[in-house]
Amino acid sequence: MGTTSRPRLCVFRSLNHIYAQLIDDSMGQTLVSTSTLDPQVKSKTNEMPKSKKAEMLGTLFAEKTLDKGINHVVFDRGGYKYHGRIKALAEAARKAGLEF
Repeated sequence: MGTTSRPRLCVFRSLNHIYAQLIDDSMGQTLVSTSTLDPQVKSKTNEMPKSKKAEMLGTLFAEKTLDKGINHVVFDRGGYKYHGRIKALAEAARKAGLEF
């Protein structure tokens, strides 16, 4: 569960894409969202492998979150194993400054 002080970073992955949302469950709002389908990400990642796309997305997501003034989040991997693209996104977000 995400709170106002510590929102939830929810990750979803499909066969080709990965999505990340920052959700405040107490208010029922999505604060920040991004995916590999966003134009700024898609134009840079055309020929990259999926794990590199997830890594770039994690960095971009952390920058957007930090711009909103949020440093601490709760990580929700959505039932996926902490491996591959999920791990790449999480570690890139941590490296960019998010704490979870």
